[in-house]
Amino acid sequence: MLKIGIEQEDSQYSLRAKVFQQLEEDILDGKFKSGDSLIETKLSQELGVSRTPIREAIRQLELEGLVKIVPNKGAVVLGISTQDIEDIYTIRMLIEGLAVRWATEKINDEEIEKLKESIELSEFYTRKNNMQHLQRFDSRFHELIYEACKSKPLKHVLTTFHHYIQKARMSSFAAPGRASDALKEHKAILEAMIERDCDRAEKLMYEHVKNASANLIKAKKQNQN
Repeated sequence: MLKIGIEQEDSQYSLRAKVFQQLEEDILDGKFKSGDSLIETKLSQELGVSRTPIREAIRQLELEGLVKIVPNKGAVVLGISTQDIEDIYTIRMLIEGLAVRWATEKINDEEIEKLKESIELSEFYTRKNNMQHLQRFDSRFHELIYEACKSKPLKHVLTTFHHYIQKARMSSFAAPGRASDALKEHKAILEAMIERDCDRAEKLMYEHVKNASANLIKAKKQNQN
């Protein structure tokens, strides 16, 4: 866990936001397991801040559904369960299809060029088998579509989902052949967008997320054996 110094308060984020971000990442990364208690005094010492921003960050984590306040016990980590991840992918199949449909209708030439660039970089890192950079540009492809759909509510929901399943997506990408398949799927989606074929783009995105979900579930079952 990184220590958050008071001297960092002059950045664009408040101290509470920094503490929240750190604790959220620690939960999503598995540093805090489901059932662990978040002790304000201990976290205050570890992060080098007072208990006030810790308490405020924990309240925000409760709103996010990552912790639960239990009487006489304090904040208990809920985390992201396997069922949560499966639910997120199921919802993504539907709303990412909607996002790419709207993006296909509204996308401009500059946004198309950015999508092409993200695919070219993904292709480069696929050949290099660099999973860390590959995941970054895979996420970039989806984020550009969220931007192009020109819907702030939809972008917020999808961005949150992507953040919550980062660790799961990394294990999915590590599976043999998935990175190459995902790249082909991205290329097909972009081609449909360039041709302004909303129906095809939506169908391809639905299948892309469905394939990612199936691959993740398969990877999880193999890891459990």
